[in-house]
Amino acid sequence: MNTDSHLQTNVVPPVAEKQPQILELHGDRRVDNYFWMRDQENPQVISYLEAENAYTDAMMQHTQGLQTQLYEEILARIKERDLSVPYRKDDYYYYSRTEEGKAYPIYCRKRGSLDAGEEVLLDQNQLANGHEFCDLGVLAVSPNHQILAYSTDTTGAERYTLFFLDLNSHELYADIIEDTYFSLVWANDNKTVFYTTIDDANRPFKLFRHTLGCDVADDELIYHEPDDGYHLYVDKTRSQEYLLLTVGGSITSEIHYLKADNPFGEFEVIAPRDTGILYDVEHHSDYFYIVTNETAINFKLMRTPITAIGKDNWQTVIPHRQDVRLSEVSAFVNHLVIYERKGGLPTARIQNIATGAENQITFPEPTYDFEEDTNAEFNTNILRFSYTSLITPPSVFDYDMDTNQRELKKETEVLGGYDRTQYRSEWLMATADDGTSVPISIVYPRDIKQDGTNPLFMLGYGSYGYSYPVTFASDILSLLDRGVVFAIAHVRGGEEMGRQWYEEGKFLHKKNTFTDFITCAEYLIAQGWTASDRLAISGGSAGGLLMGAVMNMRPDLFQAVVARVPFVDVLTTILDTSLPLSVMEWEEWGNPNEKAYYDYLKSYSPYDNVEAKDYPDILITAGLNDSRVKYWEPAKWTAKLRDMKTDENILLLKTNMGAGHSGASGRYESLKELVFEYAFVFDRLGVGK
Repeated sequence: MNTDSHLQTNVVPPVAEKQPQILELHGDRRVDNYFWMRDQENPQVISYLEAENAYTDAMMQHTQGLQTQLYEEILARIKERDLSVPYRKDDYYYYSRTEEGKAYPIYCRKRGSLDAGEEVLLDQNQLANGHEFCDLGVLAVSPNHQILAYSTDTTGAERYTLFFLDLNSHELYADIIEDTYFSLVWANDNKTVFYTTIDDANRPFKLFRHTLGCDVADDELIYHEPDDGYHLYVDKTRSQEYLLLTVGGSITSEIHYLKADNPFGEFEVIAPRDTGILYDVEHHSDYFYIVTNETAINFKLMRTPITAIGKDNWQTVIPHRQDVRLSEVSAFVNHLVIYERKGGLPTARIQNIATGAENQITFPEPTYDFEEDTNAEFNTNILRFSYTSLITPPSVFDYDMDTNQRELKKETEVLGGYDRTQYRSEWLMATADDGTSVPISIVYPRDIKQDGTNPLFMLGYGSYGYSYPVTFASDILSLLDRGVVFAIAHVRGGEEMGRQWYEEGKFLHKKNTFTDFITCAEYLIAQGWTASDRLAISGGSAGGLLMGAVMNMRPDLFQAVVARVPFVDVLTTILDTSLPLSVMEWEEWGNPNEKAYYDYLKSYSPYDNVEAKDYPDILITAGLNDSRVKYWEPAKWTAKLRDMKTDENILLLKTNMGAGHSGASGRYESLKELVFEYAFVFDRLGVGK
């Protein structure tokens, strides 16, 4: 492993006290020496985190010049004073803009024309004054465009406070609602809203109705979901005719609907929940369009008359296909947009509802990301979508669904003379031991040689059916321009290759996620892209679990590991039903109260499988206010690794004491966190030396 004469070798790392806690289940006895770190009120816990931060700062002190260089370099590529592409809703054009030196967006609109005067709706910079952290949850204008509902979180704990702003007087209503989550919807009367609140485990579990100007204490509870495995989300169809309440988990969903003109009516169920059956709903005219996996692992499209929603009346619009994952359907007045994944790549086709004629949206690059952008209007023939790749900056297009013509509205500007012809991207395939082909997206300087000497930085995730997006980021140029190859391993547990790809990376097949990642690393080494002593890897949250697992399995394969807010104490966490990563997670990992799942989870849980052996150089990050992966998971893991590992490679824990799962909220502080990680990787790989 890499050594460096500049390291602060005289700095002594913190040693966490051992206070053995016995954990027993299914006749199995585990000893957790660091269970005590769960008590955030214990001054010893905070002292330990602060000591680790001080140690990390000391060990990274020699990279301060590099961090400053990287920060200035990356910031210089960003157009600090910028404007989003305005989108139209009725007579208004909505957009956000950023200003130089300000960390947060300013949300604005113009009425009637883009040449009209600007009206500032909300300046997040002002909301952030006096706070280390500031995140917006809800930002929703009333149907008559006169009132703005917005919510803020100033700790990173994802518990939002909801406010209402009069857009004529720019005065706040007295109505303030605490402990809300990410969803809110306006009824068509412009005074009634539906919002969700969260329980002690941060699960959105109740739906309330609030009438503007009335006492919040009198808000009516519309729906309460007592099952800890389900959460709530409320939305509105683009047609503006229906409110939709989704009650769901990762494998089961149930949707309730209500006419948006009748907010005091009763929500009705479209199809009662049936374990293992997922469905989404879109509205058009007299029909609900339903994307479902019932007898269709890759999903199919059904429709049913609104007056006869029973399953006996569902008709097939698009049948199930083994090689195409139907992702979602988006409805406009004359068209359906059908989003799919085929061969690992996202695609879409436009269907004229009246004639059935179709147009396919195609893209030229071998690996890319594409998704629907903001489309607020129903009565339009224009679809707005965004496109990006590892070498193409984020681009917004308006697509004429009648003529199949697209217009580029904006490509994010990269300052400093970015020349995309100097880089190449590819879609590679590595072969796993079971014969499965695992995709890798890769980008590299055009003149690079596959001689095994290149430093390489590979990312991975592989959980919850999340397909890792193949997106451009100008900060990656700081890697590429130093000769670093950048790769994304699309391992099982995501949905890149269809729903089966997800099923083969969860429950009792979860280890496929880890072995796929190892396969990708071995393939890149075998093909001369890099060597093990030139390879760094990174993943966050469940991707941090991936980092911990592969590091336990093949510590020799990697030079450096970055594990961001890692979910690593898997077994203990999801046995604790008071935590967010517990009951709802059983549908992803399995219920450890069942011995088969307990044994399997224990066999790969990174924390439980730390051994006395050599490990790579490691950087671990945490957020003190993280509600998804509690700070103590990375802290306990660090303490155990430091106690047991037999090497002299560096192990660092950096805890953000004022943020949560997503790290710092402002763009400048977020950039500093990224730069710190890059500096660690460059230092450990010897990049630029």
